[in-house]
Amino acid sequence: MFLLLVLLLLIGAAGWATSAVLLRVQRLERRVDRMDRRLGLILDHLGVVEPEPAGMDGVRALLRDGRTVEAVKAYRAATGADLVEAKAAVESMSGHA
Repeated sequence: MFLLLVLLLLIGAAGWATSAVLLRVQRLERRVDRMDRRLGLILDHLGVVEPEPAGMDGVRALLRDGRTVEAVKAYRAATGADLVEAKAAVESMSGHA
C-alpha cells in the first residue's frame, strides 16, 4: 500500500513538472513569434530584403520537372528547414498551397 502511494505521488509530481515545462515552452514560443513579427516590421521599414539562400534555383528547376519530393529535400538542404516547413514552402513556390 505504501509503495502504491509513493508511486502515485511520483506520477503526480512528474505530471506537474511536465505541465510546468510545457507551459513555459508555450510562453517562450509566443515570445519568439512576437519578436519575429517585430523584427520583420523593422526590416520592412528599413527596406532590408533577406537574400535568397543559395540553391533555390535548383529547387525551382526540380519543381519545373515535377520532382516535388526532391525539391523539398533540396529546399531543406539549402535552408536548414524542417520537413513541414520545407514542404509548405515548396508547395507555395509551386502554387499548390
